[in-house]
Amino acid sequence: MPPVVGFVARRLGRAVLTLWFATTITFLLLRLLPGNPALAVATPNMTPQTQAILLRQYGLDEPLLVQYGKYLWQLVQGNLGVSITQSVPVTDVLLERLPWTLLLTGSSLLVTVAVGIPLGVLAATRPSGLLDRLVQVGGVVGQSVFVPSVAIALLFLFGLQLRWLPIGGAYSPGVYGGRWYLDVAAHLVLPCASLVLVQLGSYVLTLRATLIDSLGEDYCVLATAKGLPHRKVVWKHALRNALLPTTTLVGLQLGFLVGGAVLTETVFAYPGIGRGIYEAVTQLDYPVLQGAFVLLAATVVLANVLTDLAYGLLDPRVRTQ
Repeated sequence: MPPVVGFVARRLGRAVLTLWFATTITFLLLRLLPGNPALAVATPNMTPQTQAILLRQYGLDEPLLVQYGKYLWQLVQGNLGVSITQSVPVTDVLLERLPWTLLLTGSSLLVTVAVGIPLGVLAATRPSGLLDRLVQVGGVVGQSVFVPSVAIALLFLFGLQLRWLPIGGAYSPGVYGGRWYLDVAAHLVLPCASLVLVQLGSYVLTLRATLIDSLGEDYCVLATAKGLPHRKVVWKHALRNALLPTTTLVGLQLGFLVGGAVLTETVFAYPGIGRGIYEAVTQLDYPVLQGAFVLLAATVVLANVLTDLAYGLLDPRVRTQ
């Protein structure tokens, strides 16, 4: 077997094992939640017998091991079940919300990388300067704050006080045609900024530290001694090696984005999967919760696999090993 094929096969095998573990933990944790799922759709006139019929309809009255077996079998078939409260397939519920979550997490990750690389490079090439000190202080502060705290502060300042941006939702009611994308972008600014401000610090600080180390390596010193312009030494030689741990951090931060999206979407009433998870928790909608967590876990696992493969492309030593 070629080394590259073996490398990819091992990563995919780990990904499948991780996904199975995540789905199993999700299944068990949801069954530990207090409350009766039938009460989410119960009416004042509904008898205990009718509630029992509802539980039987969704297979929640069966032994835990039987439920788990059916859950895995349906999952393998791509069947995520039917929502208890909405009576529609969970796949339809998630597909309706998925584009908004992808838009939020994708834009925040893109902005973080686009802003973080120049900031990290400038801080590393001018150590102990004003920008470097601001970056270090801002990075530490950004990693220390809670996502909802930033979201609420931005909402209060720019949405309620200054009234520059919308305070919630993904678009204004009744907006069709024309420049609808500007309205969507305006609603995206505050949720995206909340995630960027919290995750940008760790990205910039990691890149700064690794780039300073790379600039002190012999190959960079030799390139400078040969008369190569400093800009070329930084961007062509040192930055490529400095991006290795930063690339890994980007993959890990996607997990943070997924968790942060749940909180951010809840604060801004953004109609993504995170908001759907919050609503499903309050309604004890097991199928929606299971489907949402499986989808998010699969996204994080896939991102980490792609990060490993990108790491192998950037560093030939990984492919050799």
